[in-house]
Order: sequence, then C-alpha cells, then structure tokens
Amino acid sequence: MGSSALNRALGKMAEAGIDDSAQDVFAHYFRLLEAGETGLIPESAIEPLEMESLADVQVDEETAAAAIATTAVIKLNGGLGTSMGMDRAKSLLCVRRGLSFLDIIARQTLALRKAYGAPLPLIFMNSFRTSADTMEALERYADLAVEGLPLEFLQNKVPKLLVDDLSPVSWPADPTLEWCPPGHGDIYTALVGSGLLDQLLEAGMERIFVSNSDNLGAVADPRVAGWFAQSGAPFAIEAARRTASDRKGGHFARRRSDGRIILRESGQTRDEDRAALADLDRHRYMSTNNLWVDLVALKRLLDERHGVVGLPLIRNVKHVDPADPTSPEVIQVETAMGAAIEVFEGARTIEVGRDRFVPVKTTDDLLVLRSDVYDLGSDFVLEQVAEGLPYVALDPKVYRLVREFDQRFPEGAPSLRDASSLTVEGDWTFEHGVRVKGAVALEKPSSAKRVSSGSVLGD
Repeated sequence: MGSSALNRALGKMAEAGIDDSAQDVFAHYFRLLEAGETGLIPESAIEPLEMESLADVQVDEETAAAAIATTAVIKLNGGLGTSMGMDRAKSLLCVRRGLSFLDIIARQTLALRKAYGAPLPLIFMNSFRTSADTMEALERYADLAVEGLPLEFLQNKVPKLLVDDLSPVSWPADPTLEWCPPGHGDIYTALVGSGLLDQLLEAGMERIFVSNSDNLGAVADPRVAGWFAQSGAPFAIEAARRTASDRKGGHFARRRSDGRIILRESGQTRDEDRAALADLDRHRYMSTNNLWVDLVALKRLLDERHGVVGLPLIRNVKHVDPADPTSPEVIQVETAMGAAIEVFEGARTIEVGRDRFVPVKTTDDLLVLRSDVYDLGSDFVLEQVAEGLPYVALDPKVYRLVREFDQRFPEGAPSLRDASSLTVEGDWTFEHGVRVKGAVALEKPSSAKRVSSGSVLGD
C-alpha cells in the first residue's frame, strides 16, 4: 500500500513540475506517516522553558547597524485569508489609512533602508495562490527590489492524501483542491530549490529575518538583529508571554531527553495533555513566528542532511473540500518553520514585547488594528498608544467575513483607546465617531440596530 501510494504521489508532483528536493522532503514525511508517526509530544517528555528578555540586553548602535546591513527580510505570504471570506492574498487587505499589509511592509522596509543605509532585501514567500496578486500590488514600489535578488520565491505544494490508504486524492470538481501547501516549514526546502539561499550568500547577506506578512509588529529591528549577531547562535525565535487568548496555541518547552528547546504546537499535543497546554503559569512563552537564521549555518545543516531538515511532522486531517464536510477526509502533511529550533545546536529564544506580535487572524484582530489603539509613525512602524490591548469578541455569525464586517463599520473602527473589552452579540452597525470606554457588551437585538454617531459606550 505504502510504496505504491508514495510512487503515485511523487509521480503527481513530478508531473506538476515540483522540484526534486521538495519531492525528497515529501517522501521523508510520507514514510513517517506509513510508520504510524503522529508527531505528538507528550507532556511527560518536556519541561517549562525560561529565557532572557530583550529589555535586559545591551546592543550598541554600531553592532545594530552592522547587523542590519547584512540582513535580508523574508515575509511569509502564502495565505488567502479564507477564514475571513477572502479569495486573494490576505496581505492585500486594507488595514490602516487606506494601506494594505503589503503597502505598510514595503514602506517600513524603505524607511529602514534610508535610516541605516542598508540594502535590506525584502522577499516574499508566496504560494501558487498568492503570487500573481502580490506581485501586481508591489509594482507601485519601483525601488523595492534589490539588484541580483528576486522579490518573491514560491512555496512548494504537496498532494493531499486520503486518510484510508495515503493515496493522493483526486477531486475533478476542482483539481486545485487536490493540493495543499506543506506548512511554513517548507521555507527551508524552498530556499534551496529556488536557488535563493545561494543568491543571498553571494549578495553578502549573513542572516534572514522571517515573519508573517499579517504581523505588522514584525519589523526588522536593528537592535534584535544586533542581539542575534553578537549571540553567535545559528537560529533564534522571538517569544512573547502567553495570555488568556493564547491558551489553545503552541508554546516553547525544553525536551527532557537531550535538553533541546522545542516548539510544541497544539496539533502536536495529546488530548490528555490539553490542560497542561493551557496552563499559562507552566508554559509561559509562545512563538511570535519571528525567526532569525544564520545563512551559513543553514546551508551547512542542509548539506549535512541532504536537503531534509527533519522538522517534526504535523498530521493535519481535513476534508478535501474545506467547504464540503461530506467530501473525503484527507491528511495534509505539514511542518512548522519554528520547529527547526530543535534541529540547530545552540539555538536561542528571547522574550520580546507584544508590540512585535500584532497578528490578524480574525476580524476581531482587524478591528483593534484599525482602531486608535495604534498609531502609524512616519517610518510606518506601529506604535501602541493605548495602555493595554482591549479584548474584542464580535459575533462570528455576523462579523466573521471581511465583507460583512466592513458593512457594519462603514466609517471606520470605533475608538478603543480607553476600552478594556468590547463584546458584540447580533447585528450592530457602528456609525462615525463612536467611543468605547471600559468593558462594553452589546446584547443581541431582535433586529439589526445602529450605534449612532458620536455615541460613548461605557461599562
């Protein structure tokens, strides 16, 4: 069963023109699936991790400037924002002052180049679904590309596998649904297969800073670059303190067997360990998905391992058509790029503030980002001007999709600077100049209602 199914999957990849190195990596994970590997990490095998804080680190200006001068920036940009009803690159979503994620990222980069006289290449890892839209949007930034380096490289794609026999699924109704991206852990394979790793080294780059395009807090900060450079570490991840909203997410830990730092995702946690996963006093730190990687160390590792980094497997069970729960169940073979922390000897973590972790996963997050909780400076870096981040929970039946969300905030987000929380049940439309103070909850009305212009909602 196994070898026949694997051969069919590899044949499908070859027919689609997918790079040999990506096929080798897929075969590695396929064999793990055949062997019954689940990728689960039991609580008994790990212990909590403590770490240093960026606030306590000394980095002089000369070290910071030298480090940023040899740093390249890679933004993970393969997502479509389907959970919010989008059908194009999520980074094209308008977030501040008529600017999209892409606009702000481009302008942040150009401002940093000017301030430090650094080349600071910016490169997007796109998927086969986001490439065209992204590159079209970037055409307005004529000075963004750095000579000798591309503005994008493509994430690989792999076949979805039927749960029953691991054979590649066939779905004639929409053949594109037969494929999935293999998680952002594919970045290492794609860097090699695209030739970008060698190009970066030839251009004099010593390290890459990698982050998600929907996290505008993830700026290539020269101080963090300087810390990483002077640490001598081959690999590092910025960590943030977990909060109540992060209870179901992944966390850092130390493996008991060898002392290595690991990143345990929720999908790698056994059901009986869910309580430990949610324990914020035990596992205090989460990944921001802001990574720093030494390029020479990465090339050496890939050469030693013949292109297979060996990240832990994530076995993700879905329906072939996510919108059709009656469609066949499939396994999506995925890996997480942050899991490479357990592969590199001497890898590090460092605690940073939540200002470097401003992800937008839902319209709840989008409302906070669009509000006056943040200012956008002349360098296009977000600054949190509110004392704390308000907790926002919008009724998903009404506000989950961006189109429906925009209709209910036609004049922009309400003021949330003085809010501690905003909970909205049912269908409410917010007019111009609404202010939220303290903890506010709007109960579900019998029919659609409006919050009138200039209203102050308080406690």
